[in-house]
Amino acid sequence: MTAKPTEPTANTPAQDAKDATAAADGSAAKDSRPAASDGASSAPRASYEHDGKPWLTAFTLLRYLWPADRSRLRLLFVLTGLAILMGQAFLAITPMVFATAVDAVGGEGRFPNASLTLLIGLVTAFGLARLLAQGSQEISSALFVFVGQNGIRSVALETFRHLHELSLRFHLGRQTGGLSRAIERGTKGIEFVLRMTTFNLVPTTFAIVIVSLILLFNFGPLYAAITFVTVVGYIIYTVMVTDWRIKYRRMMNETDSEATTKAVDSLLNYETVKYFSNEVHEATRFNGALRGYERAAVNNQLSLSLLNIGQGVIIAAGLVLLLSLSVPQVLAGEITVGDFVAIQAYLIQLYLPLNFLGFAYRETRQGLVDMEYMFNLLDVDREIPDSPGAPALKIDGGQLDFQMVNFGYNDDRQILHDLDFSVEAGKTLAIVGPSGSGKSTIGRMLFRFYDVWDGVIRIDGQDIRRVQQASLREAIGIVPQDTVLFNDTIAYNIAYGRPEASLEDVIEAAKLAQIHDFILDLPEGYDTRVGERGLKLSGGERQRVSIARTILKDPSILLFDEATSALDTDTESAIQASLAAVSRDRTTLVIAHRLSTVVDADEIIVLDKGRIAERGSHQVLLERAGVYAQVWHSQQEADE
Repeated sequence: MTAKPTEPTANTPAQDAKDATAAADGSAAKDSRPAASDGASSAPRASYEHDGKPWLTAFTLLRYLWPADRSRLRLLFVLTGLAILMGQAFLAITPMVFATAVDAVGGEGRFPNASLTLLIGLVTAFGLARLLAQGSQEISSALFVFVGQNGIRSVALETFRHLHELSLRFHLGRQTGGLSRAIERGTKGIEFVLRMTTFNLVPTTFAIVIVSLILLFNFGPLYAAITFVTVVGYIIYTVMVTDWRIKYRRMMNETDSEATTKAVDSLLNYETVKYFSNEVHEATRFNGALRGYERAAVNNQLSLSLLNIGQGVIIAAGLVLLLSLSVPQVLAGEITVGDFVAIQAYLIQLYLPLNFLGFAYRETRQGLVDMEYMFNLLDVDREIPDSPGAPALKIDGGQLDFQMVNFGYNDDRQILHDLDFSVEAGKTLAIVGPSGSGKSTIGRMLFRFYDVWDGVIRIDGQDIRRVQQASLREAIGIVPQDTVLFNDTIAYNIAYGRPEASLEDVIEAAKLAQIHDFILDLPEGYDTRVGERGLKLSGGERQRVSIARTILKDPSILLFDEATSALDTDTESAIQASLAAVSRDRTTLVIAHRLSTVVDADEIIVLDKGRIAERGSHQVLLERAGVYAQVWHSQQEADE
């Protein structure tokens, strides 16, 4: 399975979510509702300015090579250009020095009676010129590596940061395999474009200009004209055919992205594949994508062969014309044998890099295509940006208010309807209800992964849309229902709640989460790696690591989203006691399906289809004999 860098197709953009404006009565205008759609979540709208505009992609890259705040890198960039120009100048001298040496040996030209010392001097000058030319090229490479690598790092870092700033809607609509390959191709494309442009395209352009001028002033305009026509014809043919065949490379990109995405998705869901014995089905799907790549690769190679043949014809024609023009002049005594040798040397010096220029242009063009998608990622707007000049959230107890909140992921499917409740500072509110009632959506709204359609969410009286998102999320700790861990050690995953925490702090958090003893029983203890997405641990173990991580974060507001759903009864009871201790004097929102985990909450809200059906304490709801009481008795009977 060998896959080349590819370019995945961008998903359909969706409307940018605007920043809502809260009204004086605590409600907000309905300005965050997404446009009506077919019901599928889509990514935020983006202009994708780089699509089909290689010049714009190159200009964007130039900004990273010429940083406004790095004068040292700018100086290195200029010195690189000077070294390249100097190298081409020395290279242009070598044929003339060699021609003079040939004439001196044959008793022609300016030195008909050259001494041995002069001949040795001319040969030495020839070698020195070549050495200086090569040395200048190496100096330019050494200088530019600082500029180029800094530019690659800057682009990759900015893209990585921007992806983390994009909305949850964007990431839910993306396929991780294709996205990661696009970034990988983009950074490799930058490196290749820089290498080809700096050390092939630019030097070759200098060489063409210098050689044409030498031929013009030393051998006449006809030589320069033939050279110019040959070069221009070569470039035009290369550009036209390359632009025509780029579609096959795009097909390779798309089909390889499809194959990679299918492979990654299938391997991540290894257990599911095994459960349903669908190995053959997965192989068939993967093979279908590979067949598409195979067809595109064959067409790509055939078109490449056509391009190379045409380039060879043009170069051969230019060589034959120039040599045919010079031979009669040598026989007529109009130019010397040394001049004839110099013309041949200049032709070789010009056409060898020119022949490579075709490859350089093709690969540079492809590198720009690979970069195009990565730069387009930077064009994607943040669906939920911070308000200009937004202050940090100020916690004063942590009172939480949902005031007449309406929300839906799409305009044609509303999830929450007039949701209105408050959690006093230091109190616990539980939200229960059947699957699909909107419980987890409330947590996403609290973290501001999405903005409300109507209404407002406040923390200590502050509209969360008016504060910095980073400060908002620093104040909230969550234990999610589906815990995903990094492919690193247990210690790293717990410390993720507070990266600067000491090992002692990590151990204390693990003890509170009732996982310390389990970790000590492992051969590598806290240095045990948890595997991809934490799959080396059981669901309960992963959830306890997540609880420890949240304990270590020490937030002002806690959100438990089915925090003990993957635990056995005994462990659940132990962790419930720990969670109760951790959440004491903190504002706590508990989302649960098992009612036994919320009996001690100060207030319980029963959701039904995004609406509040019942509310009150556990005892009050039981006495009311409504939906809550029915579910309670059903779960108690099941437990017994």
